Amino acid sequence: MTTRVPKILLLGGTADARRLAETLHLKGYKVVYSIAGLVRTPRLDCEILVGGFTQFGGLANYLAQQSIDLVINGTHPYAVNMSNKAAQTSHETGIPVWRFLRPPWQAEAQDQWLFYADEESLLTQLQDYHRPLLSAGQMTESFVQRLVALPSVEQVLWRTAVPPKFELPKGVIWEKAIGPFSLADEQALLTTHCIDVIVSKNSGGDATSAKLLAARQKGIPVLLHQRPQELKSTRLFTDLTHLVSELDKHYTVGLPQQQDMQQQ
Repeated sequence: MTTRVPKILLLGGTADARRLAETLHLKGYKVVYSIAGLVRTPRLDCEILVGGFTQFGGLANYLAQQSIDLVINGTHPYAVNMSNKAAQTSHETGIPVWRFLRPPWQAEAQDQWLFYADEESLLTQLQDYHRPLLSAGQMTESFVQRLVALPSVEQVLWRTAVPPKFELPKGVIWEKAIGPFSLADEQALLTTHCIDVIVSKNSGGDATSAKLLAARQKGIPVLLHQRPQELKSTRLFTDLTHLVSELDKHYTVGLPQQQDMQQQ
């Protein structure tokens, strides 16, 4: 255990990471919250880094330049590129990376869940549906065009936080939306658009889980993207309280007010 206040780089972009940043800042840790900035920049009291690490010559250079002691990876479970980059950089630099990975959703008895590995297998599973809701983030232009070309498909509702990167074909309705979503709103969405299947990532957490309950109540199948495999981090946590507890075991960090009093 050390009494030196560590400098932590927190890879964010999720509600869990924002809560963790707030918690660690209040405890007196030096936190840099990193976010891509594609959707929105959160309001936090700690330092916020927007735009990634290319501007610094890469993640390894940034860690050295900023004297980072620990990286906490709180990115989305499907942010596999960033997660793998963090793990690789940890191996190269010796700076530990702790991964917070929220548990996946678990099906209940009434759920009609199927899983897909990639867009090709998803397209195969969608061949008999008429009005799918795509809520699994960005899709390729080829996939969307092939989907609307299926004989059974009448309309596609595509909901993302970031606009599509290409012109949408006829038959696709795009809706910009950022969670959390309420059960009432999800029920209304499914009813208004006569949705008969939902496509989603198995993100876990509460922000977007209401669609699963709405689907369960309406008897609508859900096609879930299998979680990607990540490179192994130094430590893996599935509970934020446990992560903070383990951090406190390694460092003696008081509240900023307490530190000021001790220095007087």
